[in-house]
Amino acid sequence: MKRDVFLLTENGFLAVCSEAKGLTQVSHSMPSQAKIVPFPPGHFEVFHLKPSGKVESVQLDRFHCCTDEPQHAAYASVQTLRSDFDLETVKSNIRILFESAVQKRLMAHRRIGCLLSGGLDSSLVAAMLVKLAKQEELRYPVQTFAIGAEDSPDLLAARKVAAYIGSEHHEVNFSPEEGIKVVEEVIFHLESYDITTVRASVGMYLVSKYIREKTDSVVIFSGEGSDELTQGYIYFHQAPSPQAAAEDSVRLMKELYMFDVLRADRTTAAHGLELRVPFLDHRFSAYYLSLPEELRVPKDGVEKFLLRESFRGTNLIPDEILWRRKEAFSDGVMSVKKSWYSSLQDHIESEVNDNLLVKDSHRFPFNPPRTKEAYFYRQIFEKHFPGRADWISHYWMPKWIEATDPSARTLAIYKPDKDE
Repeated sequence: MKRDVFLLTENGFLAVCSEAKGLTQVSHSMPSQAKIVPFPPGHFEVFHLKPSGKVESVQLDRFHCCTDEPQHAAYASVQTLRSDFDLETVKSNIRILFESAVQKRLMAHRRIGCLLSGGLDSSLVAAMLVKLAKQEELRYPVQTFAIGAEDSPDLLAARKVAAYIGSEHHEVNFSPEEGIKVVEEVIFHLESYDITTVRASVGMYLVSKYIREKTDSVVIFSGEGSDELTQGYIYFHQAPSPQAAAEDSVRLMKELYMFDVLRADRTTAAHGLELRVPFLDHRFSAYYLSLPEELRVPKDGVEKFLLRESFRGTNLIPDEILWRRKEAFSDGVMSVKKSWYSSLQDHIESEVNDNLLVKDSHRFPFNPPRTKEAYFYRQIFEKHFPGRADWISHYWMPKWIEATDPSARTLAIYKPDKDE
């Protein structure tokens, strides 16, 4: 699901790269700027190489979709799964497939670590990783990494999880000033101006920098993809029907390469780390998306109800973490009293005035910025990648609810945990 890019000119010049910045300075004979586009995930393209050295595209087809069970499932070593949709059967299958997803990514010649926010997703990954590492008798303890202000909900919750599972835990202090200082670096590495992607990437960029400079972990596990797969965003409570929720979950999965996976891949790769994301294991995600729509919706005011129920009573992670309401990463890394996005907006307020926003709106006809924050990021993006705004098709934003900002804390249905 990572975003690779390519350009193909009308006269048959082809260039491919894992990041767009590797192609922006490529010279060619076309009079106009060559169009650099993300390669669609789950697809393959066949090119005909002519004697002249030029190429021609002859076939572009899809080979996999997140809703398809991968063909290699028939050869998997995991035990045979029961096919009925009885709740106990489903929960057992989820546990089996999740453990298998972590197990197959455990193979590494370099030290393994895990990003730990203290939410359900990263906690399950970290706990399963520690459990399997002990079974494999790895020669070193698994390291976990959390970032935030001293009183941030994420940092405090991650500390509890790390103590419970027995990881070698690292905490990275993160101040608004440090975050603001690296915003431009982050946008350059992301190649995106999406609001929530930039916000969340700052903390992940800084913790990745710490891992690279202060530890010997290189292979890093993370909980990315779970929110999209398991309907974990708060706005799913407002879905008009289970079918609508299921359809939006698939949409989010298909768009991961523009948002959360882009963030996770680029912020870790910027510091030479290798990211592994068990929740996006093809077999695990295909099974989860094959479940009846009614089983997957939030219940009793709890996001990811089915995933949580599947691990209830397993003692894999502490009960208070299992049922903790997880915030967006851009919210939870700072104090409940003032989130990271609020600190960012305070800074941007001093940098962008209303007149400038109105005056310059015509400069950005594609995905026009509607807020000062969006304008601030867009200016930085255009500085590095002028005229490339179509690398993302739209801004990430909650559905089925009136929202002008992607932060969960701005939504009317947001209710923080009582202990936060």
